[in-house]
Amino acid sequence: MKNIKQTLKERLQAGKNVLGTWCLLPSEAVVNVIAKAGLDFVLIDLEHGAISPECALRMVMAAQADGSEAVIRVSCNDESEVAKALDIGSNGVIVPHIETPRECRDALSFIKYPPSGVRGFSPYVRSGGYAQTKGYVSKENQRILSGIIIEGLEGIVNIDSIIADTRLDLVYIGAYDISVALGVPGEISNPKVVKIIKECVKKIRAHKKAAGALFHSEQELRLFKSIGIQFLCYRVDSDILYSAFNTIVNNFGR
Repeated sequence: MKNIKQTLKERLQAGKNVLGTWCLLPSEAVVNVIAKAGLDFVLIDLEHGAISPECALRMVMAAQADGSEAVIRVSCNDESEVAKALDIGSNGVIVPHIETPRECRDALSFIKYPPSGVRGFSPYVRSGGYAQTKGYVSKENQRILSGIIIEGLEGIVNIDSIIADTRLDLVYIGAYDISVALGVPGEISNPKVVKIIKECVKKIRAHKKAAGALFHSEQELRLFKSIGIQFLCYRVDSDILYSAFNTIVNNFGR
């Protein structure tokens, strides 16, 4: 029997760890290099990256062409933006700045087709195969990885009620924003930040959702894996590129 590779969503649901990176650079070429390197996913950032809808489409295709999956972080909790991110054929969407159960319900309703949500229907887009297909709506609701980002203290306070929604697959912890809220900006290994992350992940996993976070080193990777984070994002494309060249510049000598 042919061995069919599990999707990103299926691996997370099975309790497996997945590895990816953030993509801020508006470049399908960079994404394709990352996919070729063997990462499980790229997280395309429409909030902080200067990425147009046309470029996002090319980036999604570049990832999928070489075996990676493409998840899009939309810039805000907006129905139209979520629909566009899904219609181009991405494997999932993550909605940022979720602070309340109502905001989470809205985000998930934008991601799902009726009766689970309110996503507008057009089969003539890339996600629909450019043609009407029987059973597409149901399959699409099952296929899409539905995620949110909790990155503020109000979201942390409300996390139990936020993550109770059964349509939710992934909860990403925005450690940087949490560090700012706690008065230690950028110090994501600070004990105060780590304590919050651990408490959140324990609750997320207890609700049978996957937990995600950003890491920068093997030490952070070991820590995050040990506390149950599965959706593991290694740094950011622009940061990795800058660091590699900046290191050689500093060691070059003149």
